[in-house]
Amino acid sequence: RQCLRDSIRIGLYVSLLLIGMVMVLGNLVQAQGRNFHPGDTQFIRHPTEMTRGSLLFKGKNNYQSAPVLQSDVHINITGMIARATVKQSFRNPGNEWQEAVYVFPLAETAAVDHLRMRIGERIIEGQIKEKEKARKQYQTARRAGKKTSLIEQERPNIFTASLANIGPYETIVVEIEYQQLIKYDLGRFTLRFPSVLAPRYIPGNTAVTGFTGKGWAINTNAVPDAARITPPVQHPDKGALNPLSVNIDLNVGFALEDINSPSHQIKVEHLPYTDNYRIQLQENSVPADRDFVLNWKTAADTTPQAALFKERIAGDDYALLMILPPKQQADVRLLNREIIFVIDTSGSMAGLSIVQARSALQLALSRLQPSDRFNIIQFNSTTSQLFPYPATVSAQSLRDAKNYVHALNADGGTEMAAAMRAALVNQSRDQAVRQVVFLTDGNVGNEDTLFRYIEQGLGNSRLFTVGIGSAPNSHFMHRAASFGRGTYTYIGNTSEVQQKMGELFSKLENPVLSEIDLYLPDRQTAEIWPEKIPDLYLGEPLLISIKSRSLPETIEVNGKIANTTWQTTLSLKGGHERTGVSRLWARRKIAALMVQRLRSSEHEALRQEIINTALQHHLVSKFTSLLAVDITPTRPGDAPIQKHAVAVNLPSGWEYQKVFGPMPGTATPARFYFIIGLLLFAAGILLRRISSHV
Repeated sequence: RQCLRDSIRIGLYVSLLLIGMVMVLGNLVQAQGRNFHPGDTQFIRHPTEMTRGSLLFKGKNNYQSAPVLQSDVHINITGMIARATVKQSFRNPGNEWQEAVYVFPLAETAAVDHLRMRIGERIIEGQIKEKEKARKQYQTARRAGKKTSLIEQERPNIFTASLANIGPYETIVVEIEYQQLIKYDLGRFTLRFPSVLAPRYIPGNTAVTGFTGKGWAINTNAVPDAARITPPVQHPDKGALNPLSVNIDLNVGFALEDINSPSHQIKVEHLPYTDNYRIQLQENSVPADRDFVLNWKTAADTTPQAALFKERIAGDDYALLMILPPKQQADVRLLNREIIFVIDTSGSMAGLSIVQARSALQLALSRLQPSDRFNIIQFNSTTSQLFPYPATVSAQSLRDAKNYVHALNADGGTEMAAAMRAALVNQSRDQAVRQVVFLTDGNVGNEDTLFRYIEQGLGNSRLFTVGIGSAPNSHFMHRAASFGRGTYTYIGNTSEVQQKMGELFSKLENPVLSEIDLYLPDRQTAEIWPEKIPDLYLGEPLLISIKSRSLPETIEVNGKIANTTWQTTLSLKGGHERTGVSRLWARRKIAALMVQRLRSSEHEALRQEIINTALQHHLVSKFTSLLAVDITPTRPGDAPIQKHAVAVNLPSGWEYQKVFGPMPGTATPARFYFIIGLLLFAAGILLRRISSHV
């Protein structure tokens, strides 16, 4: 009887413990999603009392909503160069002093060079400094009660804006300026402005310290800065936040055939007697929940075959040269081709993204040739594949593949490394062409680890990335394709699938312009980026950034198309004078040096070279930041300051429950594993004590 009573008591203890674990985990998951967005001022006792979406600042005895009033974007495009100004207005609607931390995306090629802090009629200009020095000076100014703003780079396409000492009922505007290159591909020019930072999957099973942040993820051994790249995400049921306005002045210097946006409704005004256009959103403002994309095409036979932009600073000449090689068409039969399709079926791909990915993959299957071999790999928390080994194209294998794709659903985490490994193993030397097509939103936090794996395991494969959804991680997609000696295609909605996949297969089926080399008379004294020119696919331009004490009169370009030599000589006389060409050159140099750091053990020397380049050209980088400090203290020394992370929208088309709950999906397994570990540890101690009394 005593044993029976003890067994019942132990069972009761264990049951209560398990119920407690479920409740804690449920609250944990709900807490991750309980974020609020800007609205009018409200004062409440607890976030659950909110009846509409608001961003909350925590006060002493209540929560106060604090809206981000507006994000205003103005972009001036001249030729291949875009100059952007982004204004973020922060208003503190409460009576306590506040500090706001806002993590936001920019284009992965953005050269961020200016920061202004506007307080009423006063303007404080930011200065470029080494990152650690800037951070210490920011903290000193914050403690002293001075208004201060800091812009830091977390990834080439992720930045953090910190703004301290926002006074009661005060509005402060943080203004950022940057430059970027316009993308040209297959006759189409494209500008993309990312307006929302999609949740990143955070792998790793060990919590680490070192990087402080206000994000929903904990730092892990795989992503030690996870807390800095995971801003709180607003639940869609709470409504949209962060209103965005976009205004663009477009001056390309020649007539256009078409201007359109596949992402937003726009208004286009052609200014009389000019080749200039003014583009605005159809609505005055929209929620920042997707990338803004603008496309334009030149009228027939008006696209320039080469373009030159120049700037002279401090005795140095800088040049940006765009060359359109001839169409890479030749009588080439792709015999013995193996093509591996990899599709992301994680939680972040749920909703519209998986529809786009399935549609793209079905279209790709229809382009396969009888002589091809192929396979399909899907990945989320685990990786699986259709065939044990690549199969020959046949009516049966295609039927199996189409049924397999039709049944794909999105759920779980984004464990990408295993999928990369599966796609790159078992390579045969007798394959003339081996192509890997990777369909994903790319929203992972461990990009550098994946880049190393691609470079080490690529072999004779070429990797082509296809970005899916409203807010893909363009830094990962571009860089992965670069390491994979392939190219990047972006599909933002289902209406683009046929066109974009058709263009991708045109590149896969045509010869590559390879072994590209440049000849300048003073090549030894000139700095050219990229140092090693990547292969070019059908319709892609060659972009070269040059710095020289004196530009030569000509430059010679050589390459091979299907074993046929191609050569051209271009004049470097004339061209267009453009402010900012030097900063674009520096941005490309910094990007190349960051890649070298992945491959080299000389990290400190490369780090110092990056710092020197960024300081010289006034650029934000991994190791430099922009800092603005008001000289006059405004917050009384005895007044406390509250710190709050600004929430962001869930990207359009995403499903919140697939990412954050009811169990953690794409967002992160790390916090889940960490809490599980603590609870199991507590359970072990409890059971040990119980057993000692039995």
